[in-house]
Amino acid sequence: MEKLKQRWGIKSNWSIVAILLVFSINGSFATWVAKPVTNFFGLDVNSISPFLYYLVRFLLIFPIYQITLPIVGWFFGQFHFFWNFEKKFLSRLGFGFLFKK
Repeated sequence: MEKLKQRWGIKSNWSIVAILLVFSINGSFATWVAKPVTNFFGLDVNSISPFLYYLVRFLLIFPIYQITLPIVGWFFGQFHFFWNFEKKFLSRLGFGFLFKK
């Protein structure tokens, strides 16, 4: 726990628990949201190739996860941590220009 607190720059054990909860809840939430979106577009594992279906689901889950992570983090009082996490992560993917002032 001490290594995580030091690496993430947090002070309390509650923050670690909250951060881990946010990661797990948001992952489940993103996969839950992706299903009705694929259904809306008429994509089903029986209507298209399973490989293509799961590829589309993954491509949907990824942005949903990134968008909702700071929102879910806010509910646990960890918005600042997750906003910084998103900025760092998206900068590494080449989207750092979105956060330049």
